[in-house]
Amino acid sequence: MSKKEHSTVDNLQVLFEDNHLIIVNKRPGDIVQGDKTGDQPLSDTVKAFIKRKYNKPGNVYLGVVHRLDRPTSGIVVFAKTSKALPRLNKMFAEKNAKKTYWAIVKNMPSDPEKRLVHWMKRNTKQNKSYANTNEVPDSKKAILTYRVMRKLHNYYLLEIDLETGRHHQIRSQLTAIGCPIKGDLKYGFNRSNADGSIHLHARKLKLTHPVNKEPLEILAPLPNDPIWNACL
Repeated sequence: MSKKEHSTVDNLQVLFEDNHLIIVNKRPGDIVQGDKTGDQPLSDTVKAFIKRKYNKPGNVYLGVVHRLDRPTSGIVVFAKTSKALPRLNKMFAEKNAKKTYWAIVKNMPSDPEKRLVHWMKRNTKQNKSYANTNEVPDSKKAILTYRVMRKLHNYYLLEIDLETGRHHQIRSQLTAIGCPIKGDLKYGFNRSNADGSIHLHARKLKLTHPVNKEPLEILAPLPNDPIWNACL
């Protein structure tokens, strides 16, 4: 393991771990799985963490259950066993895992709380999804509920409950109501954050343990920056 890989493993924030799953707090900028950039993905960092912690010889099994966009932070779940992976996949596919996000936006939404329903159409060349008010060809229904949690000095904190898990769903739907997320140039915010992050954080996850069936509720600490710190 290189010095850089050691540092990454040492900085891994594990929120929950047992024999069957490991849940971590992703930092903005980390990619969950390998891509064309060649940057080390979070999945490899978690494998290295498990290998070192348990002094495991050979390869470490790790199943990717779901993903977060690279500039987004927060909760990511991985399966440590082949028994847990299909059960977790089914749970997420059937929307039996309740995901709550926090987002910082510049503009106050017209309603303090609302359920948004859009039809999302993805443009793969742009790696971008567009939220339409009516169904269009090749679109998928996207639903979330937001509520305004707090007015900050220049921004607003929204809490978002996802009902569906579409590509860039929160980013696109909030832009559609005139509330792009802070730092999200792709979706209409006027300037980027210095570190390339956006102020979108997978804050809370409620699910049933895939093996022992116990209820789990995971809360991910916010990234350490002045605006997130003002939310606490």
